[in-house]
Amino acid sequence: MNFIPTRGYEKESEKGVPFSTAILNPGADFGGLYAPESLPKLKEAFFIENRELSYKELAYKILKMFEIDIDESVIDEALSLYDKFDDPKDVAPVVKIENDLFVNELYHGPTRAFKDMALQPFGYILSNLAKKIEKKYLILAATSGDTGPATLEAFANKENIQVVCLYPDGGTSDVQRLQMVTESAPNLKVIGIKGNFDDAQSALKRLLASSSFKEQLKKSHISLSAANSVNFGRIIFQIIYHIKAYLSLSQKREIKEGEKIYITVPSGNFGNALGAYYAKKMGLPVEKILITSNANNVLSELINDGVYDIRDKKLILTNSPAMDILKSSNVERVLFDKYGAKRTKEMMDDLNKNGIYTLSKDELDSLQKDFAAIDSDDEYGQKIIKKYAKKGYVLDPHTATCFRAYENLKQKDLKTVICSTAEWTKFAPTMLMALEQSDEKKPDIEALREFSKKLNIEITPSVKSLFDKKIVHDDVVDKDDIESNILQFIQS
Repeated sequence: MNFIPTRGYEKESEKGVPFSTAILNPGADFGGLYAPESLPKLKEAFFIENRELSYKELAYKILKMFEIDIDESVIDEALSLYDKFDDPKDVAPVVKIENDLFVNELYHGPTRAFKDMALQPFGYILSNLAKKIEKKYLILAATSGDTGPATLEAFANKENIQVVCLYPDGGTSDVQRLQMVTESAPNLKVIGIKGNFDDAQSALKRLLASSSFKEQLKKSHISLSAANSVNFGRIIFQIIYHIKAYLSLSQKREIKEGEKIYITVPSGNFGNALGAYYAKKMGLPVEKILITSNANNVLSELINDGVYDIRDKKLILTNSPAMDILKSSNVERVLFDKYGAKRTKEMMDDLNKNGIYTLSKDELDSLQKDFAAIDSDDEYGQKIIKKYAKKGYVLDPHTATCFRAYENLKQKDLKTVICSTAEWTKFAPTMLMALEQSDEKKPDIEALREFSKKLNIEITPSVKSLFDKKIVHDDVVDKDDIESNILQFIQS
C-alpha cells in the first residue's frame, strides 16, 4: 500500500511512497502529511471470525491488511512489546460503567497513557529500519504531556537513534514532566520551551520542513524523522484499539452482530479521533465519532460550524492539558480524505496565512456524517470525576470530558465506548480537587498520597518512584533557541 501527500505533489512526476519511507520521512510535499492511498476493508464476517483474537493477533492481522513493507519478524518483535503492559492477555480492557457506556482503557502501558499503544511498537519498527539501512536518525517529538514520556520510553538506548523532545514549560503535569526530565539514556534530550504546545509543535513542523536544518544534520550524517502523530506510523496503531474494543463488546455479547456503536474521544491533536475515523471507513460499525474539546474549542467549532478560526484565540491552560491545542494536526488527514489534496492545501494555506479556513455547506455536511462535537469545562469535568469515584471508578480529567458528548450528542439508543487516554496518577492534584470540591491545588506527591488513601487505591510504582529520581534534563529555552540547542546536542 502506498502513502500519498495530503497537499498534493510538488512535481507531477512524483508518486506515493511505501510505509517505511513515510515513517522515516514523515514530512510530505508543501508541508503536508502522508495519508494512505486507500484503506483495507473489513467485511461483516471479520467481526464474527476475529472476536476471540488477542490484541497482538488482531494488530498483526490489521497491519498485514495494510500491506506495510516491514519484515514479519520485525512486526512480531514490535507487537511483543505489548507483553510489558499490565495484562498481556488484555492490553486495553473495555470496562462497563453504565448499561450503555463502556470505557476503553488505553493507559496500561509503561508511561500510563494511550500514547504507549502506538509508540511502543512504532518505536521498535522505526529504530529497526534505521539500523537496517545503516543510517542515524534524529527523532523529534513535541508534547502536551503524554507523547513525550511515551516517545522517550520507546526509543531509550535504541541504536542509530537520537531523540529530542520539546515540552511547554509549565504546560504539563508534574508527573508528566518528571517522566521526561528524569530519563537518563544518553541518546535522549528533553528541552522545555518558553511557550505552549502549539509553539512546540510549530517548531517541530518548521524543523521537519527546513532544508538548512537538514543540511546541518547531514554534516553529522544524521537524517530527520518525527514521533508525533504527524507520522503515520503512530496513526496505523491507533486504528487497532478501536476495532479491538468493538470485538471485545461482541465477545462479551454486549452488542449484536453488526450493531453500531458510538465512539467518544477527548481530542486535542485529533490522532485518536482519526484512528476511529479510519476504522469506521474500513467497515467498523460506528454510528458517529463524538468529539469533546475543552475550553480550547477549535475542534467543536469546526465540526459544528464549519469554521476553523484561531485568529483571536489564545491558548487556555485547563485541567485537561493534553487537549490544550489550537492547531490540531490530524484534522488535515480527514480534510484530505473527504475533499482531496487541492482543497486541503487551500485550507492549510489559509490557516497558515490568515489563521482561518471555512468549509462550504456540502463540506460541513460531509464532515458531520462522521463526527459530532461538543466542548466541556473544568468544573463539569470535576463533577464527573467525583461522581464516578463515588461509584468506584476513577476517570482522569481528559476522559471525564467525554461525558458531555455521551449526555448530549447521542441521537440513537446505541452503546457508547469512551476512549480513556491516561491514568489518574498523571493528574493527581486535579483529581484531589475534584474529590474534595476544592480550589486548592496541592503538589503532585501530596495529592497522589491523599487521593490514594481516600479511595484506597494504589499509586502505580513507576509513577511513585519518579519523585526520587535525579533530574537529568533542566534546559528551558526561548523558542528562537530550539534549533541551536538541538544541534549542540547531536554534535556533542
